[in-house]
Amino acid sequence: QVQLVESGGGLVQPGGSLTLSCTATRTIFSIQTNWYRQAPGKQRELVASFTTGDRTIYAGSVKGRFTISRDNTENTVYLEMNSLQPEDTAVYYCNRRLPSGINYWGKGTLVTVSS
Repeated sequence: QVQLVESGGGLVQPGGSLTLSCTATRTIFSIQTNWYRQAPGKQRELVASFTTGDRTIYAGSVKGRFTISRDNTENTVYLEMNSLQPEDTAVYYCNRRLPSGINYWGKGTLVTVSS
């Protein structure tokens, strides 16, 4: 069984930066790696993705401010978040989708943007 462990969340002031990490407990090959977020009272939304061919996709609300990346082993995926705003406050989840269709999810890490 693979587990995804997120870290890096916390409290940050508006305009600040955080980098989230998502580490798989063993090496897996995924066809898509995603960061989602869910704000209080809202539906979970896709924030950033790595798709096949290393293509990256970003939600319009974070484009130019967030960057998804991964290490050479592909065991750890990062989400660098800059110019954070209160509306970025949410629980951020890592998701990896295997060719078989199996989805793995982390338990989430809370990001709070507040002065």
